[in-house]
Amino acid sequence: MKLFRFSVIFLFLSFLPVQIIAQEEYDVKEHYDKTEVDIPMRDGTKLHTTIYSPKDTSKEYPILMQRTPYSSRPYGEDQFRSLIGPNEYLMKEGNIVVYQDVRGRWMSEGKYDNMRAIIPNKKDDEFDESSDTYDTIEWLINNVENNNGRVGTWGISYPGHYAVASLVDAHPALKAASPQAGIGDFFFDDFHHNGAYLLSYWRATALFGYDKTGPTTESWYDLPDLGTQDQYQFFLDVGPLSNLDEYYGEDNIFWQQLKEHPNYDEFWQSRGIIQHLDDIKPAVMVVGGLFDAEDLYGPFNTYKKIEETSDNHNIMVFGPWSHGDWARQTERQAVGNVYFGDNISEDYQRNVETTFFNHFLKKGGEGDLDLAEAYVYDTGARKWNSYEAWPPKEAEPKVFYLGDEQELTDEATDNEESFVSDPAKPVSYNNEIKAVFTPREYMTGDQRFAARRPDVLVFETEVLEEDMKLAGEIEARLNVATTGTAADWVVKVIDVYPPDAEDYEETMEHLDMDNYHMMVRSEVMRGRFRNSFENPEPFEPNKKTSVNITLQDINHTFKKGHKLQIQVQSTWFPLIDRNPQTYVPNIFKAEEEDFQQQTHTVFGDSAIEFSVIKE
Repeated sequence: MKLFRFSVIFLFLSFLPVQIIAQEEYDVKEHYDKTEVDIPMRDGTKLHTTIYSPKDTSKEYPILMQRTPYSSRPYGEDQFRSLIGPNEYLMKEGNIVVYQDVRGRWMSEGKYDNMRAIIPNKKDDEFDESSDTYDTIEWLINNVENNNGRVGTWGISYPGHYAVASLVDAHPALKAASPQAGIGDFFFDDFHHNGAYLLSYWRATALFGYDKTGPTTESWYDLPDLGTQDQYQFFLDVGPLSNLDEYYGEDNIFWQQLKEHPNYDEFWQSRGIIQHLDDIKPAVMVVGGLFDAEDLYGPFNTYKKIEETSDNHNIMVFGPWSHGDWARQTERQAVGNVYFGDNISEDYQRNVETTFFNHFLKKGGEGDLDLAEAYVYDTGARKWNSYEAWPPKEAEPKVFYLGDEQELTDEATDNEESFVSDPAKPVSYNNEIKAVFTPREYMTGDQRFAARRPDVLVFETEVLEEDMKLAGEIEARLNVATTGTAADWVVKVIDVYPPDAEDYEETMEHLDMDNYHMMVRSEVMRGRFRNSFENPEPFEPNKKTSVNITLQDINHTFKKGHKLQIQVQSTWFPLIDRNPQTYVPNIFKAEEEDFQQQTHTVFGDSAIEFSVIKE
């Protein structure tokens, strides 16, 4: 087994919430004092906590807190971060900024649990991430000088999940939270999508699967060395998932959990946090990227669940960002080959994020808050939209059927389109081979390579004679059949650019934007879960069967001169693992002979349901 420690640095950085670069003239050490404390939780476990307090003690300040599994470094009271807080504006205005290593990580005591289950109605010294946040806030407001008694939480990715957890049975002093790209449920976020295993995350299992022996400032895990940058070939050569046991033994707890729980059983259900978001009291601003390759399910469903169950101030912001882009300061905002506009993240930081926290933490929520219910960027028209509700109330249903001659039609047909799906030659997700953890670029990637494969079905409109704006969730209601007993189904929504489209600065040299097939949204459904994520079942060979897939929300105008295209395929490698196409109880234990070539059919009464806004 090969291990590669140097690559830990790069993977670790890919998980970190990316922050903007502060102006060089601002020195955090000149304006803040730093202390490090170990705060006791209700069960006696001590969590390592770093506190940055403004040197100006003439007034009181709110507390802004981030709880993280990625380390509250740099350690040592004489070592300072170059930027603290959610953004440089909140840093320069003055806030008490707190970072905490969550239970079982880095300098904190205890045992780590990846997506620790929430315990309702906790008794005595029972704990979860919600209670750890509560106990931390209780200590802070009683022990940190010059705090005004109001606390806010924020974080991106895993820290975003902990910000969500802070809302459950929240401390009364918690007045505002901004979960950003927060994980909602591991069966639908990050490591799975609708039960399909995200193979691209496999190396990250090292980061979250090994226990440390005690508080430490040094990493205690090593990442497997693929021996190549061609991850497609690496995973193809590995074969069945069970062969990956060579790299992770029984001491990698998370790898064992993944293998032992292939279905949405109590283990995964208990780790979902969306179902616990009832009667939320603090103000919430959910933030996400419309092209976030890691976390889309969590942010959208966090906002929607709170909106359904709570009477608090609950708003959302979704921009043309990949994972964490909103915390950078980049003049030209682009994802992969596609450019969306200038200074989008800076505008958000200055005018939205800072306004939100200041209103509830410094102004105590008094007066009017001049922020919309939903700020969502139109990724086709290249502009922000403000909505009074999400999904927009003015949106009307629009249905396309997968018709004859590769056309999207207004009515169902008796058309049948078939293709051969071969697990030995799976469709790539991005036509690139480099080994990356988060394949950011594929979310807007050029899908021409897939459209030209015989195992990808293509359906599209005529060239649009006027703009068509689509907003909200997308429902793919497929009617399919397979000669086998198992299959995955992937649906992609594509914006086909006109033949005279101009290149962007960011467009790769070997590509042109003319006829570019920009992926707008995509999703997979592991077919065995079509009726129940808890109780999988095989397909009956050659029997017409319904498979429904929810694709996460979009806000995209397909411009005049463009085309709307739908692609349907069955493999998506190595973004997701290969389906054997022979039903086995647990794909993590499938054997080489289980992987069989099969023929899949999509029927013409299959529908893609959008919501359209007429402007």
